[in-house]
Amino acid sequence: MPRHRRGRLLLAAALLALSPLARAGLPTFCSQPLQPDAAQHDRLLRFGAALREELQAAGRPAALVARSGTNLERLGQRYSHAGISLQAGPLAPWSVRQLYYACDESRSRLYDQGLPAFVLDFADPRQGHALVLLPPPEAAAALARAAADDRAALALLEPRYNAASYPFDLRDQNCNQWVAELLAAAWGPGVADRAAAQRWLQAQGYRPTVIDTGAWRGLELFIPWVDGRGQPPETYQQGQWQVSLPATLEAWVLRLWPETRRVELCHDGRQVVVRRDGAPMGERCEPAPGDRVVALD
Repeated sequence: MPRHRRGRLLLAAALLALSPLARAGLPTFCSQPLQPDAAQHDRLLRFGAALREELQAAGRPAALVARSGTNLERLGQRYSHAGISLQAGPLAPWSVRQLYYACDESRSRLYDQGLPAFVLDFADPRQGHALVLLPPPEAAAALARAAADDRAALALLEPRYNAASYPFDLRDQNCNQWVAELLAAAWGPGVADRAAAQRWLQAQGYRPTVIDTGAWRGLELFIPWVDGRGQPPETYQQGQWQVSLPATLEAWVLRLWPETRRVELCHDGRQVVVRRDGAPMGERCEPAPGDRVVALD
Protein backbone atom coordinates (compact mmCIF):
# COMPACT_ATOMS: atom_id res chain seq x y z
CA MET A 1 0.00 0.00 0.00
CA PRO A 2 1.23 3.50 -0.65
CA ARG A 3 2.79 5.53 2.16
CA HIS A 4 1.90 9.19 2.02
CA ARG A 5 5.47 10.31 2.65
CA ARG A 6 6.52 8.84 -0.69
CA GLY A 7 5.93 10.76 -3.88
CA ARG A 8 3.70 13.78 -4.33
CA LEU A 9 0.58 13.79 -2.21
CA LEU A 10 -2.47 14.60 -4.32
CA LEU A 11 -4.98 12.07 -3.15
CA ALA A 12 -4.76 9.47 -0.58
CA ALA A 13 -5.23 5.84 -1.04
CA ALA A 14 -7.60 4.08 1.28
CA LEU A 15 -6.68 0.48 0.87
CA LEU A 16 -9.17 -2.10 1.91
CA ALA A 17 -6.83 -3.21 4.63
CA LEU A 18 -8.00 -6.41 6.21
CA SER A 19 -4.60 -7.91 6.92
CA PRO A 20 -4.11 -9.61 10.27
CA LEU A 21 -2.09 -7.88 12.96
CA ALA A 22 0.82 -10.05 13.94
CA ARG A 23 -0.22 -10.58 17.51
CA ALA A 24 -3.87 -9.62 17.73
CA GLY A 25 -5.08 -11.27 14.54
CA LEU A 26 -6.92 -8.09 13.59
CA PRO A 27 -6.68 -6.11 10.36
CA THR A 28 -4.69 -2.91 9.93
CA PHE A 29 -3.14 -0.89 7.14
CA CYS A 30 -1.38 1.85 9.09
CA SER A 31 1.49 -0.40 10.13
CA GLN A 32 4.61 -0.38 7.98
CA PRO A 33 5.11 -3.25 5.53
CA LEU A 34 8.26 -5.32 5.59
CA GLN A 35 11.22 -3.25 4.45
CA PRO A 36 13.19 -4.73 1.53
CA ASP A 37 16.90 -5.26 1.89
CA ALA A 38 19.24 -4.09 -0.88
CA ALA A 39 18.86 -7.24 -2.99
CA GLN A 40 15.08 -7.28 -2.61
CA HIS A 41 14.92 -3.58 -3.46
CA ASP A 42 16.81 -4.22 -6.69
CA ARG A 43 14.53 -7.14 -7.62
CA LEU A 44 11.40 -5.09 -6.96
CA LEU A 45 12.68 -2.30 -9.17
CA ARG A 46 13.27 -4.84 -11.92
CA PHE A 47 9.76 -6.15 -11.38
CA GLY A 48 8.51 -2.58 -11.75
CA ALA A 49 10.49 -2.24 -14.98
CA ALA A 50 8.77 -5.35 -16.37
CA LEU A 51 5.40 -3.87 -15.41
CA ARG A 52 6.29 -0.59 -17.11
CA GLU A 53 7.32 -2.45 -20.28
CA GLU A 54 3.92 -4.13 -20.44
CA LEU A 55 2.10 -0.83 -20.01
CA GLN A 56 4.23 0.91 -22.61
CA ALA A 57 3.91 -1.91 -25.14
CA ALA A 58 0.12 -1.95 -24.85
CA GLY A 59 -0.21 1.48 -26.45
CA ARG A 60 -3.04 2.65 -24.16
CA PRO A 61 -3.03 6.06 -22.42
CA ALA A 62 -4.38 4.53 -19.21
CA ALA A 63 -4.72 1.17 -17.51
CA LEU A 64 -6.25 -0.16 -14.35
CA VAL A 65 -3.53 -1.68 -12.15
CA ALA A 66 -3.80 -3.67 -8.94
CA ARG A 67 -1.30 -5.26 -6.60
CA SER A 68 -1.14 -7.75 -3.80
CA GLY A 69 -0.44 -5.51 -0.85
CA THR A 70 -2.42 -6.30 2.26
CA ASN A 71 -2.65 -10.04 2.80
CA LEU A 72 -6.25 -10.97 2.00
CA GLU A 73 -5.66 -14.70 1.58
CA ARG A 74 -7.97 -15.42 4.51
CA LEU A 75 -10.72 -13.79 2.49
CA GLY A 76 -9.86 -15.68 -0.69
CA GLN A 77 -8.54 -12.56 -2.40
CA ARG A 78 -5.14 -12.01 -4.03
CA TYR A 79 -5.33 -8.31 -4.82
CA SER A 80 -6.13 -5.65 -2.24
CA HIS A 81 -5.51 -2.29 -3.90
CA ALA A 82 -6.19 -0.77 -7.32
CA GLY A 83 -5.43 2.52 -9.06
CA ILE A 84 -5.18 4.08 -12.51
CA SER A 85 -1.80 4.14 -14.25
CA LEU A 86 -1.47 7.08 -16.65
CA GLN A 87 0.96 7.20 -19.54
CA ALA A 88 1.15 10.98 -19.11
CA GLY A 89 1.01 10.85 -15.32
CA PRO A 90 1.56 14.14 -13.46
CA LEU A 91 4.37 12.66 -11.37
CA ALA A 92 6.10 10.52 -14.00
CA PRO A 93 5.13 8.36 -16.98
CA TRP A 94 2.83 5.58 -15.81
CA SER A 95 2.49 6.95 -12.30
CA VAL A 96 -0.52 5.56 -10.44
CA ARG A 97 -3.38 7.79 -9.32
CA GLN A 98 -5.17 6.29 -6.36
CA LEU A 99 -7.08 6.92 -3.17
CA TYR A 100 -4.98 6.66 -0.04
CA TYR A 101 -5.85 6.66 3.64
CA ALA A 102 -3.67 9.22 5.42
CA CYS A 103 -3.24 7.62 8.82
CA ASP A 104 -1.92 10.77 10.50
CA GLU A 105 -4.97 12.73 9.38
CA SER A 106 -7.54 9.94 9.67
CA ARG A 107 -8.98 10.77 6.26
CA SER A 108 -8.76 9.83 2.60
CA ARG A 109 -6.78 11.78 0.05
CA LEU A 110 -5.84 11.44 -3.60
CA TYR A 111 -2.27 10.45 -4.30
CA ASP A 112 0.00 10.11 -7.32
CA GLN A 113 2.75 7.52 -6.95
CA GLY A 114 5.49 6.54 -9.35
CA LEU A 115 5.36 2.99 -10.64
CA PRO A 116 8.59 1.90 -8.85
CA ALA A 117 7.18 3.08 -5.51
CA PHE A 118 3.87 1.37 -6.27
CA VAL A 119 5.54 -2.04 -6.43
CA LEU A 120 7.93 -1.26 -3.57
CA ASP A 121 4.84 -1.08 -1.37
CA PHE A 122 4.24 -4.83 -1.52
CA ALA A 123 3.51 -5.97 2.01
CA ASP A 124 6.06 -8.78 1.52
CA PRO A 125 9.05 -7.80 -0.65
CA ARG A 126 9.94 -11.47 -1.18
CA GLN A 127 6.94 -12.17 -3.41
CA GLY A 128 4.03 -10.40 -5.03
CA HIS A 129 1.53 -10.18 -7.87
CA ALA A 130 0.34 -7.33 -10.07
CA LEU A 131 -2.62 -7.16 -12.42
CA VAL A 132 -3.06 -4.88 -15.45
CA LEU A 133 -6.38 -4.38 -17.21
CA LEU A 134 -6.18 -2.66 -20.61
CA PRO A 135 -9.59 -1.53 -21.86
CA PRO A 136 -10.06 -0.96 -25.60
CA PRO A 137 -8.53 2.27 -26.97
CA GLU A 138 -11.66 4.44 -26.81
CA ALA A 139 -12.43 3.36 -23.25
CA ALA A 140 -8.80 3.82 -22.18
CA ALA A 141 -8.76 7.33 -23.66
CA ALA A 142 -11.91 8.29 -21.74
CA LEU A 143 -10.41 6.83 -18.56
CA ALA A 144 -7.20 8.81 -19.04
CA ARG A 145 -9.15 12.05 -19.42
CA ALA A 146 -11.24 11.44 -16.31
CA ALA A 147 -8.33 10.31 -14.14
CA ALA A 148 -6.10 13.24 -15.16
CA ASP A 149 -8.84 15.80 -14.42
CA ASP A 150 -8.08 16.89 -10.86
CA ARG A 151 -11.47 18.51 -10.36
CA ALA A 152 -13.37 15.46 -11.60
CA ALA A 153 -11.22 13.05 -9.58
CA LEU A 154 -11.64 15.06 -6.38
CA ALA A 155 -15.40 15.37 -6.91
CA LEU A 156 -15.56 11.60 -6.39
CA LEU A 157 -13.41 11.58 -3.25
CA GLU A 158 -15.11 11.03 0.10
CA PRO A 159 -12.81 12.02 3.02
CA ARG A 160 -14.46 9.51 5.36
CA TYR A 161 -12.64 6.25 4.81
CA ASN A 162 -14.19 2.91 5.64
CA ALA A 163 -12.57 -0.42 4.81
CA ALA A 164 -16.02 -2.04 4.94
CA SER A 165 -17.72 0.63 2.82
CA TYR A 166 -20.82 -0.57 0.97
CA PRO A 167 -20.42 0.41 -2.69
CA PHE A 168 -23.88 2.01 -2.90
CA ASP A 169 -23.58 4.19 0.21
CA LEU A 170 -22.50 7.85 0.04
CA ARG A 171 -21.44 8.12 3.68
CA ASP A 172 -17.94 6.74 3.22
CA GLN A 173 -15.60 5.07 0.70
CA ASN A 174 -12.65 2.72 0.33
CA CYS A 175 -9.84 2.94 -2.22
CA ASN A 176 -11.27 0.49 -4.74
CA GLN A 177 -14.69 2.14 -4.60
CA TRP A 178 -13.11 5.43 -5.64
CA VAL A 179 -11.68 3.63 -8.68
CA ALA A 180 -15.12 2.17 -9.49
CA GLU A 181 -16.71 5.60 -9.34
CA LEU A 182 -13.94 7.09 -11.47
CA LEU A 183 -14.63 4.40 -14.08
CA ALA A 184 -18.27 5.46 -13.97
CA ALA A 185 -17.30 9.10 -14.50
CA ALA A 186 -15.11 8.08 -17.45
CA TRP A 187 -17.65 5.85 -19.17
CA GLY A 188 -21.06 7.01 -17.97
CA PRO A 189 -22.72 9.95 -19.73
CA GLY A 190 -23.24 12.92 -17.44
CA VAL A 191 -21.67 11.27 -14.36
CA ALA A 192 -20.10 14.06 -12.31
CA ASP A 193 -20.61 13.14 -8.65
CA ARG A 194 -20.72 10.10 -6.39
CA ALA A 195 -24.49 9.71 -6.41
CA ALA A 196 -24.64 9.68 -10.21
CA ALA A 197 -21.65 7.32 -10.34
CA GLN A 198 -23.30 4.82 -8.02
CA ARG A 199 -26.58 4.94 -9.92
CA TRP A 200 -24.75 4.29 -13.18
CA LEU A 201 -22.73 1.44 -11.69
CA GLN A 202 -25.91 -0.24 -10.46
CA ALA A 203 -27.58 0.22 -13.84
CA GLN A 204 -24.57 -1.34 -15.54
CA GLY A 205 -24.60 -4.44 -13.35
CA TYR A 206 -21.80 -3.58 -10.91
CA ARG A 207 -21.84 -6.22 -8.18
CA PRO A 208 -19.71 -5.95 -5.04
CA THR A 209 -17.65 -8.81 -3.68
CA VAL A 210 -19.18 -10.56 -0.68
CA ILE A 211 -16.69 -11.43 2.03
CA ASP A 212 -17.38 -13.47 5.13
CA THR A 213 -15.90 -11.63 8.09
CA GLY A 214 -16.04 -14.72 10.29
CA ALA A 215 -14.17 -14.04 13.51
CA TRP A 216 -13.83 -10.38 12.52
CA ARG A 217 -17.52 -9.71 13.03
CA GLY A 218 -17.87 -6.72 15.33
CA LEU A 219 -14.45 -5.41 14.35
CA GLU A 220 -15.92 -1.96 13.83
CA LEU A 221 -16.32 -1.65 17.61
CA PHE A 222 -12.55 -1.44 17.97
CA ILE A 223 -11.15 0.08 14.77
CA PRO A 224 -12.54 3.46 13.64
CA TRP A 225 -11.93 2.90 9.92
CA VAL A 226 -13.88 -0.37 9.81
CA ASP A 227 -17.62 0.23 10.03
CA GLY A 228 -20.16 -2.28 8.78
CA ARG A 229 -23.27 -0.29 9.68
CA GLY A 230 -23.69 0.91 6.09
CA GLN A 231 -23.96 -2.66 4.88
CA PRO A 232 -27.37 -4.16 3.97
CA PRO A 233 -28.84 -5.37 7.29
CA GLU A 234 -29.71 -8.86 6.03
CA THR A 235 -26.09 -9.69 5.12
CA TYR A 236 -24.49 -7.63 7.88
CA GLN A 237 -26.26 -9.67 10.52
CA GLN A 238 -24.80 -12.79 8.93
CA GLY A 239 -21.26 -11.44 9.22
CA GLN A 240 -20.95 -10.69 5.52
CA TRP A 241 -19.75 -7.44 3.96
CA GLN A 242 -20.30 -6.35 0.37
CA VAL A 243 -17.28 -4.32 -0.72
CA SER A 244 -15.32 -3.20 -3.75
CA LEU A 245 -12.07 -5.10 -4.30
CA PRO A 246 -9.79 -5.35 -7.35
CA ALA A 247 -11.55 -8.61 -8.21
CA THR A 248 -14.86 -6.71 -8.23
CA LEU A 249 -13.43 -4.12 -10.63
CA GLU A 250 -11.91 -6.80 -12.86
CA ALA A 251 -15.12 -8.79 -13.22
CA TRP A 252 -17.13 -5.68 -14.02
CA VAL A 253 -14.65 -4.19 -16.50
CA LEU A 254 -14.40 -7.50 -18.37
CA ARG A 255 -18.17 -7.68 -18.51
CA LEU A 256 -18.53 -4.10 -19.74
CA TRP A 257 -15.61 -4.29 -22.18
CA PRO A 258 -15.08 -7.98 -23.12
CA GLU A 259 -12.18 -7.04 -25.39
CA THR A 260 -10.19 -5.75 -22.40
CA ARG A 261 -6.71 -7.26 -22.29
CA ARG A 262 -5.54 -8.82 -19.05
CA VAL A 263 -1.88 -9.01 -18.03
CA GLU A 264 -0.75 -10.60 -14.78
CA LEU A 265 2.75 -10.50 -13.33
CA CYS A 266 4.35 -12.17 -10.34
CA HIS A 267 7.76 -12.38 -8.73
CA ASP A 268 9.21 -14.69 -6.12
CA GLY A 269 12.70 -13.28 -5.71
CA ARG A 270 14.07 -15.61 -8.40
CA GLN A 271 12.11 -14.57 -11.45
CA VAL A 272 9.36 -12.41 -12.88
CA VAL A 273 6.61 -14.21 -14.76
CA VAL A 274 4.41 -12.25 -17.19
CA ARG A 275 1.18 -13.77 -18.48
CA ARG A 276 -0.83 -12.04 -21.20
CA ASP A 277 -4.52 -12.92 -21.58
CA GLY A 278 -4.12 -16.36 -20.04
CA ALA A 279 -5.69 -18.11 -17.09
CA PRO A 280 -5.20 -16.43 -13.71
CA MET A 281 -1.90 -17.34 -12.10
CA GLY A 282 -1.74 -19.84 -9.28
CA GLU A 283 -0.51 -19.12 -5.80
CA ARG A 284 3.07 -19.97 -6.73
CA CYS A 285 4.94 -17.85 -9.25
CA GLU A 286 5.41 -20.60 -11.85
CA PRO A 287 5.35 -20.00 -15.62
CA ALA A 288 3.01 -21.76 -18.02
CA PRO A 289 3.69 -22.30 -21.72
CA GLY A 290 3.72 -18.94 -23.49
CA ASP A 291 4.56 -16.89 -20.40
CA ARG A 292 7.43 -14.44 -20.46
CA VAL A 293 10.07 -15.12 -17.78
CA VAL A 294 12.68 -12.63 -16.55
CA ALA A 295 15.40 -14.05 -14.30
CA LEU A 296 16.16 -12.01 -11.19
CA ASP A 297 19.14 -13.95 -9.86
